[in-house]
Amino acid sequence: MSLSLLVIFDFIGTVAFAISGAITGIQKRMDIFGVNILAILTACGGGLTRDLIMGNFPPQMFINPFYVIVAAVVANIVFGIMYFHKGIPQKFSGLYDRGLFIFDTLGLAAFMVDGVMIGANFGYEDNKFLLVFLGFITGVGGGVIRDVLSIQMPAIFVKHVYALPVIIGGILMVVMHDIIGTWNAAMLCSFALVIILRVLARHFLWNLPKVKLENIE
Repeated sequence: MSLSLLVIFDFIGTVAFAISGAITGIQKRMDIFGVNILAILTACGGGLTRDLIMGNFPPQMFINPFYVIVAAVVANIVFGIMYFHKGIPQKFSGLYDRGLFIFDTLGLAAFMVDGVMIGANFGYEDNKFLLVFLGFITGVGGGVIRDVLSIQMPAIFVKHVYALPVIIGGILMVVMHDIIGTWNAAMLCSFALVIILRVLARHFLWNLPKVKLENIE
């Protein structure tokens, strides 16, 4: 059951982050090739980083390119819709921003679950810190790559408590597994928690503390 549930989370994360990457690429006025590359790296970059850290060579995206293909198909669908509709009309700009937030949040939550489970399936079930870290890097890795390639400050450092819900979700997942002895409920609850925390952070404008610097000449 955990394996089939993991496949579902993989698919959700891939589609969500591919849409997020494609929309960002279109926003940055990239051509169709750039949009595809950004969507693929956003969708698969977290897993790529996770595999490199785990010493899993070649990374899974090169052994089984199914999710790379899914990301490319999604990217081209998004590009086609935006191309033929000449972008997003001004009156829909708020809906567009909310959509980007939703897809980003779904990708974060789904890939956090994926990272923890991949670590557990590789035999690291007793190393809680590693499992949480793998969930974290799988969740945020693609978004960081997307932001760096599109020349903007990675959201992980500045936006709506972006990374903290992933860490909290990962901790909940490994703790729940220890308590109840099954991954299924832990996966579903931690996935939901990440989404809830992100929605609350956006709604109440929660952010981590920052140093407010005076203007410096």
